[in-house]
Amino acid sequence: MKFLSTRNRNNTVNFENAVLNCMPSDGGLYVPEDFADLRRWLLYTDEKTSFSNIAGTLTSACINDEFSPIICETIASKAFFFQPEIFPLQKNIFALKLYETPTGSHKDFGISYLVNCIETIHSLNGGFSIFLDATNGELGASLARFVRDKKHIKALLLYPKGSVRGLSEQDFFWNGGNVYPLEVDGTEQDCHNLVRKIFSQKELVEKFHLTVANTANIGRLLPQMFFYPFAFSRLKQKVHGDIFYSMPCGNYSNLAAGLYSWKLSLPVNGFFCPATPSLTLDSLGSCIIPDDMVPFNQREPSDPASPSNLERLESIFNSNSLMLKNFIYPSVLSEEKIQNACQELFMKYGILADKNTSSAWAAITEKKEMLEEDEGTAVLVMRDHPALNSEYVRHSTGEMPEIPENIQKAFLPVQIKKPLITEALQVIKILETLI
Repeated sequence: MKFLSTRNRNNTVNFENAVLNCMPSDGGLYVPEDFADLRRWLLYTDEKTSFSNIAGTLTSACINDEFSPIICETIASKAFFFQPEIFPLQKNIFALKLYETPTGSHKDFGISYLVNCIETIHSLNGGFSIFLDATNGELGASLARFVRDKKHIKALLLYPKGSVRGLSEQDFFWNGGNVYPLEVDGTEQDCHNLVRKIFSQKELVEKFHLTVANTANIGRLLPQMFFYPFAFSRLKQKVHGDIFYSMPCGNYSNLAAGLYSWKLSLPVNGFFCPATPSLTLDSLGSCIIPDDMVPFNQREPSDPASPSNLERLESIFNSNSLMLKNFIYPSVLSEEKIQNACQELFMKYGILADKNTSSAWAAITEKKEMLEEDEGTAVLVMRDHPALNSEYVRHSTGEMPEIPENIQKAFLPVQIKKPLITEALQVIKILETLI
């Protein structure tokens, strides 16, 4: 499979270049050029098919001209020593839990996969990569966990002052580890600005072999595509009507990944989500992306520090706006509806849900008539452990989520006792030490 830029279909690269040099020079984002038809294989999977097997097979289907099937299976088996869980809530409504992971976040799936892909590439071909990311702790805790003991990868992480957490002494570069955390004398936005400034200088990106671990990197987004075939393998013998997935929008990465699954011929009939200013409803109640009136080449370059995958969605639907209206079903939700959904999940099913999961449940509630008309099945996508949003859960339900030990470690503050960073030149000097 080749990958092309959303802003220039002639700008194509292979998988290796897409993940190692993840930001196209034209300011776009890399997207798959085409997709194999895997319907026959998808229909063959069942409850005995492991998540890592699904991931390995899909990896091989996507990049079989670069990695052998054995290498693809190895990447997946190393990346995924954990897997999603799916369980019924009521007739024709299921929950897909994505947070039984090392740090309690769905991000672990994408970061573990990306790290293992890059380590494999460099093990085969030589070289190294440095992740340069801004984080308030969640991404950093996950990335540190997965780059541990890797031979070809380092991570330079920028934190707002006082927000370093979830790291171990063994992870620190000055102790022989692969992570160099830096505290910035400012806000998270200041951290993002430093990342943007460095990535805007192509010579620095090339010199230090910089990439990112967020979903601007297609290698971080692609593994989220594996969630939906996994869910289907568990549902295919239990449901017989249309299948819809309901999820929060976030930065639209899970939605884009779900649509990539559909393009691989996954049986899916649509996606429910809360409406946002950027993905909303027109006067007739159909889905629209208001910004799609602005050509890509007239927009600011895609953001390496805090990405939105809306442009990837637009690239899917640009040739067929009617498909957008008949595949994505946003619902305009008030704060009251979301809180009521949080309470309903707790009172009816005993589920403590964060605000994102609650909004996805509210979106299902808004579409109940549509489900009943088509005898459809809805799958509630639960991305993150409720402990990551414990104050919202406590305020909405009166219950405080129990915090598992692995998440306690991800929240644990860390003192690094290094000078605060204020400008890009200081970051560049530290990058010099990493190579």
